[in-house]
Amino acid sequence: QVQLVESGGGLVQAGGSLRLSCAASGRTFSRDAMGWFRQAPGKEREFVAGISWSGDSTSYADSVKGRFTISRDNAKNTAYLQMNSLKPEDTAVYYCAAVRTVLPVVMTRGSSYSNWGQGTQVTVSS
Repeated sequence: QVQLVESGGGLVQAGGSLRLSCAASGRTFSRDAMGWFRQAPGKEREFVAGISWSGDSTSYADSVKGRFTISRDNAKNTAYLQMNSLKPEDTAVYYCAAVRTVLPVVMTRGSSYSNWGQGTQVTVSS
């Protein structure tokens, strides 16, 4: 099992930026696909971005393409989500997730992930 801890959330005005971090411990995550998901009040959890363990492949939800960037530093056992041009509709609890994969693929379904963090709140004011 890998333990995941998110950080970097907070309150920001529309148009601002935040950088979320997801620190992994317990074992190396260099062979784990990583993903970011979010859940707003009264809504279902949704996929935001994913990255393969090699870092060569990424995928984004249409709602964040061009504004968010997922990355990872395997040497630091950390994944990141850079969020720019934030909108009020980005307000949610953001979760990172990890799953070991044989091939360097991106996983976009929440049910594919076996490890989850506790989440970090992102609030974007208008």
